[in-house]
Amino acid sequence: MIPIVHETFGSGPLAYDGSGIDGGLWSTVVGWADGAPDWFDQAVRIWSDVGLAVFALFMLYGWWRARSADPVVMARVLAAPLIVVAAYLVNTVLKGLVEEVRPCQQRPGTATLEVCPAPGDWSFPSNHAVIAFATATALWFAFRALGWVCAAAALLMAASRVWVGVHYPHDVLAGALVGILVAVPLALLAARAAPLVDRGRSGPLGPFLGAGPGAPAVPVRR
Repeated sequence: MIPIVHETFGSGPLAYDGSGIDGGLWSTVVGWADGAPDWFDQAVRIWSDVGLAVFALFMLYGWWRARSADPVVMARVLAAPLIVVAAYLVNTVLKGLVEEVRPCQQRPGTATLEVCPAPGDWSFPSNHAVIAFATATALWFAFRALGWVCAAAALLMAASRVWVGVHYPHDVLAGALVGILVAVPLALLAARAAPLVDRGRSGPLGPFLGAGPGAPAVPVRR
């Protein structure tokens, strides 16, 4: 890989230092990245940078499948983007309360795959992990199989953020927890919107919401 060596940022006092929790593990993972094949590092880096778009595609696919599903399923799929936004907002508050310095800032001179975010872009919890796990949890309540596939992708996203050097392991673990804890009650609550989906299917939103499982079969011309 092409290492990026970080220097210290400014001369003022740093905010919370999370390296005492698992800084050694972070250094070990970054060391693995330094010794890994370049093609593998580049694949992880690309996934870390643009992989969140895949979670948007998961939600889009969930909506397409829900068009022929029970209204509860459609209600939960439609709530998924709102659940992700809610989880992100909760995480933003947590970031501002903790103000943990990025490991790549706290440990200057360490070579990492990704350019270190600017000072003030706090590390704990990981936004990427929050978004990924909130998406996976929300979709799990709609389609179990899709939720598990999304959860596997969420694990890869969380791991990639440590591999490229911008998060401690506890950052992504906390992000996963925040995403799950916010998504579970909201996904359950979303089921209450099923009657609205049912009524919407017989109105102008019908093409968007789909016909549901009870739609009559289209006759086959002979």
